[in-house]
Amino acid sequence: MKSTAVLFFVSLILAIPSFCQEHPSVNALPNSVYVGADGKFEAPPDTAQLQFSISVQDDTSQKAYQGASRNVEQVRQVLRANGIDPKLASFGFLSVQPVYEWKPKQHVVGYRVTSDVLLKLKDFSKVGAITQQLADANVSETQTLNYTLENMDEAKNHSVEDAYRRARNSAEIIAHASGRTLGDLSYASVDTFENVRPVMPRMAMSMKSMAAPAAPTEEFTPQTVSVTAHVNALFNLK
Repeated sequence: MKSTAVLFFVSLILAIPSFCQEHPSVNALPNSVYVGADGKFEAPPDTAQLQFSISVQDDTSQKAYQGASRNVEQVRQVLRANGIDPKLASFGFLSVQPVYEWKPKQHVVGYRVTSDVLLKLKDFSKVGAITQQLADANVSETQTLNYTLENMDEAKNHSVEDAYRRARNSAEIIAHASGRTLGDLSYASVDTFENVRPVMPRMAMSMKSMAAPAAPTEEFTPQTVSVTAHVNALFNLK
């Protein structure tokens, strides 16, 4: 038994470029080592999320609503033509708003009906055909495509495991260098982050006049989904 207590307090914090994070403060304890480490998990996406909006303006709310209904029916036909049950698409919202003209004075000049649809696809080969057919039908104002993981919690767990493994490895190196043995885990904190890659929506213009028949997504590989985690851990020293 050593008569003099030796204090080890090491903080190894690796910065994540995309995030500015505050780590919890831990009081320095005798015969302990405090470490921090980042972990990462990357996986190919398993779900394509196609989001598109439908917007119709007419001089009366009834005409605008009827026009939106016709466009939505065309969307259903596109989905069925690609072997997709329209029920698999989720309807986000429906808004009916008056359109004003302000000169010479405020007055209503029409009504705009806007709706939003989200479609999740497991078969990535259908993405190109659906986006092109929606553009050709001229029913969608914008289209946004994003790739994700359905089970994001599992990916987060893997990133936490990687961060903890790195943190414990750093603690073992400190313990070995000081002639001590790493003991049990006394405290830990965890932060996880999904590295979201923003995708700007593009105008859904018709592609009929394009010379190249391939869809914009053809022959490209979807970007991997990346999840990072930061673990702070306090270990006892023997």
